[in-house]
Amino acid sequence: MHVLSVSSLKGGVGKTTVTLGLASAAFARGVSTLVVDLDPQADVSTGMDVPVAAVNVADVLGSPKEKTVRAAITPSGWTRGRGGVVDVMVGSPAAINFDGPHPSVRDIWKLEEALAHVEAEYELVLVDCAPSLNALTRTAWAASDRVSVVTEPGLFSVAAADRALRAIEEIRRGLSPRLQPLGIIVNRARMQSLEHQFRIKELRDMFGPLVLSPQLPERTSLQQAQGAAKPLHVWPGESAQELARMFDQLLERVLRTGRVGEFATSEIPTQQPAGRLA
Repeated sequence: MHVLSVSSLKGGVGKTTVTLGLASAAFARGVSTLVVDLDPQADVSTGMDVPVAAVNVADVLGSPKEKTVRAAITPSGWTRGRGGVVDVMVGSPAAINFDGPHPSVRDIWKLEEALAHVEAEYELVLVDCAPSLNALTRTAWAASDRVSVVTEPGLFSVAAADRALRAIEEIRRGLSPRLQPLGIIVNRARMQSLEHQFRIKELRDMFGPLVLSPQLPERTSLQQAQGAAKPLHVWPGESAQELARMFDQLLERVLRTGRVGEFATSEIPTQQPAGRLA
């Protein structure tokens, strides 16, 4: 079971949209997948056509026992009339109660403990993180093998990506040696914009191969599929299918990294700002 956190330290960059796109690609490919909705906004649960549940991720964080974990997991509505496994650990606004700035070590490992109960049942776990670096994000990263950092090609989002990579290294050194950055996913790119071109070049200059390809363009079809609570890969139109192919490429990077089990040192820039993986 390979666990990927989808993160951003800045809200509004499309982190949940990327999680849904990766989940759609995994579903289309037949990869048995669990999506953990750790963002208190619980938007990924809505986008995957999951109703409000009596037991949810907040209950799991309170008591990560097997009975509670299994009660909090439900099949996505995407699977109705289709084969495949894509389940959701249902989100809840109550998760905010576990997002304090100073979590205990015991609290940080609760998601890892919860996922251990179901690790034989899924090939891939996607964790939609909260847009902050408080307890929920640290809990997600401690349970993860890799972290993808979602950003837009804008000044403040670039700075947030830098902070995120530094924080990943901090967690790797202090808590979870297996944790590594998958890379930076650039979302909502408008390649005709000179500003966006400049910011993408800036990201590449700063982070080298950690900037993943392809960059995801801004498309209304993605929001339409999301609003209808349907997987992108079944949404009609060439625009949707173009985006679906891009998420397929990103998913292949995720799965290849999971199979290898190590992030090759040659893929990581050798000269980076202090605190980032070298």
